[in-house]
Amino acid sequence: MTGDDAGVPPLAFVQLLNSDALRPDAVSHFRRIIAREGWSEPELVRRDQQVPIRWFREVYPDLDPSSATSLGLAFAEHAQLTSFGPLSLPLVSAASVAEVLELLGYLPVISGALKPHFHMTYTGLTVGLAGHTGDRALDCLVVAYGGAALLRLIDKLSGELHALTLHLAWEAPATSTEAASVLPGRLLFGGHASFIHVPTEVLSVPCRFADPLAYRLAVTELRRTLERSRLPGNATETVRRAIENDPWHSSSEEVAATLGMSVSTLKRRLDHEGTTFREVRETLLRERAIVLLLDHSLSIGQISHALGYGDVANFSHAFKRWTGQSPSEFRRADNQIRAE
Repeated sequence: MTGDDAGVPPLAFVQLLNSDALRPDAVSHFRRIIAREGWSEPELVRRDQQVPIRWFREVYPDLDPSSATSLGLAFAEHAQLTSFGPLSLPLVSAASVAEVLELLGYLPVISGALKPHFHMTYTGLTVGLAGHTGDRALDCLVVAYGGAALLRLIDKLSGELHALTLHLAWEAPATSTEAASVLPGRLLFGGHASFIHVPTEVLSVPCRFADPLAYRLAVTELRRTLERSRLPGNATETVRRAIENDPWHSSSEEVAATLGMSVSTLKRRLDHEGTTFREVRETLLRERAIVLLLDHSLSIGQISHALGYGDVANFSHAFKRWTGQSPSEFRRADNQIRAE
């Protein structure tokens, strides 16, 4: 295994292997892969190294978005408060739903497969969810799993919060019962984006096991761990962060200068991680644009400016290239979905 693999938390994975969520033949296949890689289940947990999401493609070679969604929702049913390594202690000790959601900012510490984007409005918090596996079906798996697991964990900490909803940007599995049984009435398919909506009043709902000191100490350590992961050895995350911090100065030359390296060095490091500067920048801006467009109180001009575009037409052209729709068309389709 390499540190560059998009993966899942090892304890969550081992708990999954020992649950009834997987067929026996799939469990056997996963265990053969673990042995082939020279590992054991206890070693995976002890080393606390992400389990590559590509293993799921190996075990499920015919996986499509529908079956991947079913798997993700089934897996979410087995998520435990202890499943998420260094995020587990602050998760349990959080004082409110808002503090639980704050921990999503530290998700890269335990998984490179799922990226959150946050946007606060007067109606509440929107958390955009984007898979980063390089495989559409696996993206559906990690988004369905991550979103559903989070809502179930919040329910365990704060009681069932029916106003907290998970929206998924594809149709419900046609031959599965998971969609009906997991988060009934709170799991909405066929949206224009994948996101969690948290109404303002839900953010302040208290959690059952609040321990402010434990939470504060754990978050301090998470912050240190995240900073270490963003050293130049992890070029993709470093570039994403630089662009997020200053989208107006996000050319490869400007980002390389900010990071204290040459453009050629930055290109070489991104090449080593299987990506390019343009791919990283456009992926980030596309994900951020989608979340902002869900907030209808923002004009397209305001969103364009927030993403570093000096001209609305340039932003509109880029968004249509990314999604096949202009920002206005995206908004109209979103309005139609909300009205249904």
